[in-house]
Amino acid sequence: MLMQEERPAQADTSVILTVRNLESYYGPIMAIRGVSLEVREGQIVSVLGANGAGKTTLLKTISGVMDPEKGEILYQGRDIAGFDPDKIVRMGIVHVPEGREVFPLLTVEENLKMGAYVRSDADGIRQDQEMVYSYFPILAERRRQAAGTLSGGQQQMLAIGRGLMARPKLMLLDEPSLGLSPRLVKEIFTIIRRLNREQGVTMMLVEQNAKVALEVADYGYVMELGRMVMANDARRLMESKDVQEFYLGVQQETQRGQKRWKQKKTWR
Repeated sequence: MLMQEERPAQADTSVILTVRNLESYYGPIMAIRGVSLEVREGQIVSVLGANGAGKTTLLKTISGVMDPEKGEILYQGRDIAGFDPDKIVRMGIVHVPEGREVFPLLTVEENLKMGAYVRSDADGIRQDQEMVYSYFPILAERRRQAAGTLSGGQQQMLAIGRGLMARPKLMLLDEPSLGLSPRLVKEIFTIIRRLNREQGVTMMLVEQNAKVALEVADYGYVMELGRMVMANDARRLMESKDVQEFYLGVQQETQRGQKRWKQKKTWR
């Protein structure tokens, strides 16, 4: 098992989210086990781990989709554990779920307006809609198109854009690279980095793709079997032999296997 490294102490005023000793269950099964972490304002924080590590459960618990059994979730110093998702959105936390989950029968424009349901400033909503289109020009081209007819990459862009319409202070992104080609993954993560730097949105993202997640992040955590087992600056995690062996190495081997399978299929 990887060993967790202590995070250097910094001023508490920079911390937007603190999770302490969090436990959540699916029925009798404990999915996350005493998880603790911090997200600092203005940063991108990545949580890495394989399938079943508890990453999605962690985001669902923070965003109110699941209630924790134990522990604290401090957002801007206030414990929000057990709050309804609607209240958490209004406080400034937006969750972009795994698998995108756009409204398939609504148009792109209607999906974006759904993201602004907590707001009543019509002029601001229109301005933010144009801001989303500036980051994702393909959505502007397809604003009248039903979301269910978009490609996977376009739906991921729409899901992120819909989240931005609530003007979040903290955005939770669940597997934004899932099911996308390497080209689209690079494009999505470039935009995530731009949104963080240009719009000031703090990001917490969970990913299996350790390489792209650490390249874009400031800080990272590693989860195994519902526990946090490692934490460090993203650059140092990239250099860690444990991370390279357990995550980067596994991904590289998977990519090589996929390439060989495609070649073999072509030869047939």
